[in-house]
Amino acid sequence: MDFSPILISMKTASAAIVVTFFLGLLAAKLVAGMRRKAWKMILDGILTLPLVLPPTVAGFFLLYIFGVRGPVGKFFLDFFSLRIAFSWGATVLAAVAISFPLMYRSARGALEQVDPNLVYAGRTLGMSEWRIFRKVCLPTALPGIASGGVLAFARGLGEFGATAMIAGNIAGKTRTLPLAIYSFVAAGDMDTAFIYVLIIVIFSFVVVALMNYFTIQEKRVK
Repeated sequence: MDFSPILISMKTASAAIVVTFFLGLLAAKLVAGMRRKAWKMILDGILTLPLVLPPTVAGFFLLYIFGVRGPVGKFFLDFFSLRIAFSWGATVLAAVAISFPLMYRSARGALEQVDPNLVYAGRTLGMSEWRIFRKVCLPTALPGIASGGVLAFARGLGEFGATAMIAGNIAGKTRTLPLAIYSFVAAGDMDTAFIYVLIIVIFSFVVVALMNYFTIQEKRVK
C-alpha cells in the first residue's frame, strides 16, 4: 500500500488550515463589523462564492490565475523561477480556496452571536477595539470558531476537483487521498481504493464527533 497519498493529504490539510484559519477569522471580523449592508452583502457573496461553485470551476479560476501563463503564476515563474501549478503548493492553494468559506462563515456566525452588551461594556472601560476582540469576542465565540476550523480542515483533506485542475494527479507529489481513490478505481484496483475510502470515512466520523463536541460547548457558553 502506498502511504504517500495519506501523507500528502495530511500535509496539505495542515498547511491549508493555518492559512484558512487566520484569513477566515480576519475576513469574518471585517464583514461582521461592517455597517453598510449593501457592501456587506457584496463582500459576503464574494467570500462565500467558492462554497457554491463547482470545485472544478474554482480550480479553473485558480489555474487561470496561478498557471504558468496566468498573471500571478507567470510573475512567480519569471522573477523567482517558482512554478505554482502542478506542485505540492498548488494542492495547498486549492484546499485553502475551497475550505476558506466554511471557516469564514462559521467564524462570522460565531462572532455575530457575541452579546453586544459585552462589547459596549468593554468600550465604556476604555478598551481598544483590538483588545475587545481578543479579550471579549474571541473567547466567547471560540467554540464556533473551532468548529469552523475542524470543518475547514476536513474539507481541505477531502478536496478533489480544484486540486485535480491546478495540481494534477502526480503520484508521490500532488496525489491526495481523493485523487488516489479516483486513480485506483479507474485502474480497477478496488481493494486499494476501499482502504483509502475507509481511511476517509474514519476521519470524517472523527470530524463529526468533534463538530458535535464544539456545538455542545457553544451552547454551554450561551
